[in-house]
Amino acid sequence: MEDAHVDVEQYLEWIGFAGTPAVDLATLEELQRRHMTAVPFENLSITQGIHLTTDVQSSLDKIVGAGRGGWCFELNGAFAALLDAIGFRVTMLGAAVLLDGPSTVLEHLTLEVMVDEPHLVDVGFGDGFIRPIALNRTGPQDGGNGTYELFASPQGTTLTKHVDDAPAPQYRFKRVAHTLDEFTAVSDSMQVDPERHWHRKPFATRLLDGGPDRVTLTHDTLKVTRNDLTEELPVAAEEWDAQLHRWFGYHYQVR
Repeated sequence: MEDAHVDVEQYLEWIGFAGTPAVDLATLEELQRRHMTAVPFENLSITQGIHLTTDVQSSLDKIVGAGRGGWCFELNGAFAALLDAIGFRVTMLGAAVLLDGPSTVLEHLTLEVMVDEPHLVDVGFGDGFIRPIALNRTGPQDGGNGTYELFASPQGTTLTKHVDDAPAPQYRFKRVAHTLDEFTAVSDSMQVDPERHWHRKPFATRLLDGGPDRVTLTHDTLKVTRNDLTEELPVAAEEWDAQLHRWFGYHYQVR
């Protein structure tokens, strides 16, 4: 794990975790859910023209110090540092995102956490699974917001989500340890690539009350899901910052 100063007490307070964390599966799930509730997945810095690094201390300062969210390299990087400081055994993994079709580019950071057995944990994949997924098990698993399943192949392990009774590929990874520095080049590229959506229009999403309820704000729509019912409302440009502050607690400023 990269060297970083993790103020565990401050971090836990920010995500709303009370008491002393144990190194067990129940605590890991609570930490994941609370993190995904308190720390949004968002691209606001990128659309503001602010260059993001993969430095874990920068991510910790942004998330815990400034109360902001971020994308996978920031969110999973900081969360890995927190888990490591608590006493969990954490391995950073590289994944190829499959939402738009086949890919072999390792452009996503996810985590393997050993607690009784290895689990896949991710707080930086948008509306992805919200509880640990056991890595050594076959068959469907409850991801907290749907059913997920892992499929092994020579190319790696593919995480799928059951959509309309069919497995929809999410991302593929190999259980090979990576460092944050290894993601620097792809992080830099993704922030400026004109073919990518990251720098085009702002968005933010987070869980509500530990999930699976969720709020998502795109450039022109507010979507709130509660008790399996989703309400979508149009958001005018002049209302956008107010909605961001209402649901996510901070303001958007274009540089």
